[in-house]
Amino acid sequence: MEETNKSEQSVNPEETPRTEGPAEQANHDSSKETEAKKAFPAVESPEVPKGAEIPEIKPLEKEEEFNEIANAVDQLKAEIQKVLIGQDETLELLMAGILSRGHLLLEGVPGIAKTLMIKLFSKAISTSFKRIQFTPDLMPSDVIGTSVFNMKTSEFQFKAGPIFTNIVLIDEINRAPAKSQAALFETMEEYQVTVDGTTYQLDEPFFVLATQNPIEQEGTYKLPEAQLDRFLFRVKLTYPDLKDEISIMTRFKDSFALRPEESIKPVFSVNDLNRFRSQIEKVHIKDQLIEYIAQLVHSTRNSPDLFLGASPRASLAIMRTSKAIAAIRGRNFVTPDDIKHVAKPVLNHRIILSPEKELEGVTTEQVIDEFLAEIEIPR
Repeated sequence: MEETNKSEQSVNPEETPRTEGPAEQANHDSSKETEAKKAFPAVESPEVPKGAEIPEIKPLEKEEEFNEIANAVDQLKAEIQKVLIGQDETLELLMAGILSRGHLLLEGVPGIAKTLMIKLFSKAISTSFKRIQFTPDLMPSDVIGTSVFNMKTSEFQFKAGPIFTNIVLIDEINRAPAKSQAALFETMEEYQVTVDGTTYQLDEPFFVLATQNPIEQEGTYKLPEAQLDRFLFRVKLTYPDLKDEISIMTRFKDSFALRPEESIKPVFSVNDLNRFRSQIEKVHIKDQLIEYIAQLVHSTRNSPDLFLGASPRASLAIMRTSKAIAAIRGRNFVTPDDIKHVAKPVLNHRIILSPEKELEGVTTEQVIDEFLAEIEIPR
């Protein structure tokens, strides 16, 4: 009975516990740790052998490398804007396009500096540049080149066309017939030209910048969907606001004969451009954002407002260009805002409105806004 009373007294919760010694305290802590490991086996840390090196967790990429891209783009904008007033967002999309290895279509009314912008852009990058004026009588050989008979060697030799350059300006692309437009298909997609059964590779980087006037339809040929789909962006330029227009006239009021492109100096070289392109590929994009892009593009294929939805090429274009926009803004990761920023210029020429929506005067941009509002943004 005494032993029973003693055991009851030892576990009596109302009894004030005695102070444990260091050894007893250590044993008590060890038993608690053992019980915790049994209760929560998932949080148990693996044993690390003595002398083993613990690998350091490194970030995906150093921010400094993306700051370099952001600074280079800022310098390019500043250089071009010595001549060009405004168009800050368009210049950013131009840079995102060339970093994403894509081609751009600039659409706008005459006189808003589409051609001038492309000339200045090519001057700010130390690359070769050529301009092709598309006209109704233009032949494919005028673009890609042709085989010429050499009287001395009695052989045909290939004479390269103006498409063999780094940046090519296709001015008024919708003024050439379908056979001349088709000459760009292979060059834009595969970066090569095939003439008389021989394939010639184009130099890297290769970048097509085309312009078209959406208002004047006389003497023009509508671009086929397959041609439009090869453009990464379709950027719609608008009139400058009142403040910018006053600035334009003020800048050129004393220099009527000025050739503005001659004042532009190169900001970075082809080697810098290729290095920036490889860095763009390292920008991180979460799986949730990839699903967000897929849902956005998939919604265009099941909408009663659209006659034709976007292809998987549009999904890849949004992913690539959102990574480029993130790097241009100095980040090594993509955000939903980056995706929203590029969604319209990527999709607006890849979807076709239903006849009912066209009669209502709805634009493709308005439909894209509806898709972006309906799809839940990843957190």
